[in-house]
Amino acid sequence: MKVDSCFFWRKIMKRMYGLIVILVAFLTIAFFGENKQKEENNKIPRVGVLTLMRHPALDEIYRGFRNELKEEGYVNGKNIKIDYQNANNDQSNLRTMATKLTDEQSRVLVGITTPAAQALANTTNKIPLVLGAVTSPKTSGLVKNEKHPEKNITGVSDAAPIRQQLDLIRKFLPNLKTLGVIYTSSDSSAVSGFHEIERECKKRKIPLKSFSIANSNDLNQVSEQMFSQVDAVIVPTDNTIAGAMETLVKNGNAAKKPIFPAAATMVKQGGLATYSVNQYELGKMTGKMTIEILKGKKVSSLPIERVKKGEPIVNLKEARELNLQVPQRFLEECQKKGVVYR
Repeated sequence: MKVDSCFFWRKIMKRMYGLIVILVAFLTIAFFGENKQKEENNKIPRVGVLTLMRHPALDEIYRGFRNELKEEGYVNGKNIKIDYQNANNDQSNLRTMATKLTDEQSRVLVGITTPAAQALANTTNKIPLVLGAVTSPKTSGLVKNEKHPEKNITGVSDAAPIRQQLDLIRKFLPNLKTLGVIYTSSDSSAVSGFHEIERECKKRKIPLKSFSIANSNDLNQVSEQMFSQVDAVIVPTDNTIAGAMETLVKNGNAAKKPIFPAAATMVKQGGLATYSVNQYELGKMTGKMTIEILKGKKVSSLPIERVKKGEPIVNLKEARELNLQVPQRFLEECQKKGVVYR
């Protein structure tokens, strides 16, 4: 019985030894396989994209950005990793997400809107940062020299063609007495746009009344007051007002006063007309600049880019709502080169 017992235990130990060998081999293969996968993943460039919030205009920028990369052979998940973060209009989210994208060793960072770009700029001065639609990079403190960026930041400006817009307002309202402008005081891009409108109105001797809001909660009351004092309203590039355009349109229509916003999407939402920078094309420009950096170009060799002329946009339904005649030449221009919302 003793011999049989020893034989039994030796047999058990032999089997256990065999199982241990198999387990060690499996773990070794898994370990090296995981490391190999990590190495392969590290070879795939990571691009971190941060946006302030979801909005049709901002979504168009991101769509153009993605499509430009795809057209140039960069397929997300295959030979590039795009990490898209949306802060839902929350400043604390911006800071957290900017830190996340920086800590993940992104090869290039992209900031869509000024607050998003500023949040990213505050987290790193080494990783290349491409501005996706920042109205005034210099005024926002992101660059000192737009022609020769000196740090890690370059990109695309979505500055609205204010001169074209003011000339357009005169065509619609040749007897304009007072123009109103409304903007968000906490948004540096909106403030920059307001100051440009102010300067251009002085040159054209257009009486201007300015109104500002701290956040979207102020828009209803402030815009009601504004429409009672002006003949028409111009809106600079302003993400807060763009996100609450429905409120502005409601009060404008009630007062039978037209709104001339900066973005095409805001015309679609009830603005009357504008010359707008094409948001999709801005996104493609942002994508092209990102690709150049991925291919090895230095930020200092890539000046800030701007769109010089806007795309004509008109909302015929809104014109009928306000009983306003659309200038014939502008309508023809929209039909040939721009967009007509009916």
